Order: sequence, then C-alpha cells, then structure tokens
Amino acid sequence: MIATVSGVVAERSGETVILQTDGGVGYEVTLSASALDRLPAAGARHTLFTELVVKEDDWSLYGFDTLAERDIFRQLLGASGFGPRLALALLSHLGPAGTVRGIQTKDLSALSSVSGIGRKKAERLVLELHDRFQDVAVAPAAPRSHGSDDAVRALTGLGYTPLAAEEAVRAALAGGAGEEPATLIRRALQQLAATRAGR
Repeated sequence: MIATVSGVVAERSGETVILQTDGGVGYEVTLSASALDRLPAAGARHTLFTELVVKEDDWSLYGFDTLAERDIFRQLLGASGFGPRLALALLSHLGPAGTVRGIQTKDLSALSSVSGIGRKKAERLVLELHDRFQDVAVAPAAPRSHGSDDAVRALTGLGYTPLAAEEAVRAALAGGAGEEPATLIRRALQQLAATRAGR
C-alpha cells in the first residue's frame, strides 16, 4: 500500500496534482478540498497521506492533509453505496470534523446537502457508521456567535461549501472583523478571493 507520497509539486489540474518524487516517479493524486487548500505552489516540496483504491478497471490514489482525514475516508468507503468520489465529495463539502459530527449526531440535512447523497443514503450512512469514529481524532466544533452563524449561512447561500464558509468566517474573526454579519461576510469574501487568487 502507498501510505504517503513526498515530492515536488510538478503539475496541478483541478483536484488532481502530480507529485514528482526524488526517485523520478510522478504520482497522480486526487485531493480532498482541505488538502488542495494547503497545497503549495508548483516547484515546492510537499507530503500527502494517501489511500490507494483498486477497482477492476482502475487504480486511483487519493491524498489528504492529515491522517485523521484519511482514516475518515477509509471508513466512508466501508459504507454501502459509497465509492471514493462520493466519500471525497462529502469530506470536501463538510470537512473532516463536519463529516464525523454529521454522522455521529445524525444530522441528515447536513449529510444530504452533498451532491449525490439523498436522504435515504444519508440515513444508511448514519446507520452503518455512527459508531465507527470513536478512535478518529477531529477538532470539536468551535462555538459560534449568532453573527458568525448568519455569515456562514449567507456564504453557503452564495454557493460556497460549508467547510469553505466556516474557514473564511473563522479567518475573518481572527483578523478582528467583529461580530456584525455584514462585516464578517465582507471580510470572509475577501479571504475567499485571496485564497482563490493564491492557487
């Protein structure tokens, strides 16, 4: 099994990156949203935790920023009807902690907000996996004010994923934006634009 890949970021296209190792092998890795957000510029060295998914007609390598996220991905693959693309979509939409919280608290509305996961599939996911994440270490949900909740809702209404919206609002709060929703939204949008420009 390929557990990690370290090398130079040689090429990036969409959610896929090629890491060129010192041995001359270039690994094509499909990344989660959080791993994409932390991917350095081309030419920089980087290490990813990876999971090799073997199918009858395809071998694909998936990359993650943390061991916990890779562990969550593995557990999701154990659920009936969940392939790697759907598992990655769930992680990218809700984030690792949000995915685990959604399953453990049986938050069907959050889980079914992901494209490709209807209510029945969300119910089955909760039924099969709600007790499988006891050993997975994820950050607890940060307490949020009414203003930050409003800002996150507004950003998701604009089409951003809950994960991206929460991270942008958190960054805006850390930057001293205050609790007013309008100010938070404006600062969070600036943060999102800066992140996108840096890619």
